[in-house]
Amino acid sequence: MADKIRVHVIISGQVQRVGFRYSTQDMAMVYGLNGWVRNLPDGRVEAAFEGDRATIDKMLRWCHKGPPAAVVKQVEVKYEEPLNLQEFLILR
Repeated sequence: MADKIRVHVIISGQVQRVGFRYSTQDMAMVYGLNGWVRNLPDGRVEAAFEGDRATIDKMLRWCHKGPPAAVVKQVEVKYEEPLNLQEFLILR
């Protein structure tokens, strides 16, 4: 298996009240990624994903689109050391 990487992302645009967190969790589970997602008070969505590079790249491409009702304006990506998370959670 490829080495695990971690990305921390901040997604801006119309990304709250459009099912973004739940769709992100669904996609992460489809791709077999671990991590978390949450809404930020300023209207953005924050997430972290851990998995192999190719799968993370697919997830990042999805983040630039999001679910059908979302309008993504920007995705900020920061690479970090993996924390070896074992599930994908929606944080409150």
